[in-house]
Amino acid sequence: MGSRPEVSLATIAREWTRIGCIGFGGPPTHIALLRDLCVNRREWIAAQEFEDGVAATNLLPGPASTQLAILCAWRLRGPAGAVLGGLCFIVPGLVLILALAAVVLGPNPPEWILGAAAGAGAAVPAVALHAAAGLAPASWRRAGTKTPGRVRWVGYGALGAGATVLVGPYLVVALVLCGVAEVVIGTRSEPVGRGPAWASVPLVASHMATVGGLGALAWVALKVGALSYGGGFVIVPLMQHDAVTTYHWMSGGQFLAAVALGQVTPGPVVQTVAVVGYAARGIGGGLLAAVVAFAPSFAFVLLGGPRFDQFRANRSVRSFLKGAGPAVIGAIAGSAVSLGLAIHHLWQIPVLAGAALWLLAARRGVVSALLVAGAIGVALALSGVSV
Repeated sequence: MGSRPEVSLATIAREWTRIGCIGFGGPPTHIALLRDLCVNRREWIAAQEFEDGVAATNLLPGPASTQLAILCAWRLRGPAGAVLGGLCFIVPGLVLILALAAVVLGPNPPEWILGAAAGAGAAVPAVALHAAAGLAPASWRRAGTKTPGRVRWVGYGALGAGATVLVGPYLVVALVLCGVAEVVIGTRSEPVGRGPAWASVPLVASHMATVGGLGALAWVALKVGALSYGGGFVIVPLMQHDAVTTYHWMSGGQFLAAVALGQVTPGPVVQTVAVVGYAARGIGGGLLAAVVAFAPSFAFVLLGGPRFDQFRANRSVRSFLKGAGPAVIGAIAGSAVSLGLAIHHLWQIPVLAGAALWLLAARRGVVSALLVAGAIGVALALSGVSV
């Protein structure tokens, strides 16, 4: 690894807070900002080492860019740097999204706030399709050129999409089963160790969560932080059924607004779970959801950082993600159906169509699509249209 420059904790706090404040646009922006800081400007981390970190964190469940931020800080100052850097990266966006949640989900929000939420929410199904389309090419290449692998890829994707629409609360079980199936299929000819030991966790924890209350909220957040393969937008199908249908913490329209808030605020998109937590149990619920969702990211880096090279090379891990990956993409695409059904006003349909053209045809950015849709909602609300 070579010698490291001495980087003070104060420097880590300052720089990681800056990234947490300006990191609009999701993982691509976060990775670019971390690379510019750690590799290009300060030369704290070698370029190849940084790329290895990107690859390793993308193999982990949960928010990859958050784990990368923690990993980079860990490389510089060990566990103390990892904890400090991770918190500084997460907290600015968390504070902002909880403040916005208090306004949007408050008892009497202003009409223009409701309009902004309804307008941005109308664009969310298109954002889901855009996210799935962005993930598909790399996953398809990973399936290889042989027909059986590609057939399985399509099957895993279809299973993920179907599970999102039909068995929402147990989607994570479908994702895990797809991963385990690929491990079994891909290693039949070689002696390998047993599959991931945590493969049975969803069955046990989902049963425990049926009691509702804080246990249910913690389980929803755990699925987001520890069992979401692909990070980012996969949190949407993992949360939607639980938040809206099973526990009735929020309406479909409020969930659309929550997803939009997660997209337009800086920092990790996973912070959408804090809005769900706020809807369930106020500020305390929002903080609990955030702690549970992000704790696995810290644990993965602090406990596994020294062994990331072995982790990346592990054949079973790669096979698992080869199966879970297309299921995740199918789940994200399938979530567009249930998200679209949460639209209640006719004026939201052309907003959705416009957002789809903006994202999929014009290939423009997600944040700009949501801001424009929100502005349309504000204008309509101020003109007296029902929002």
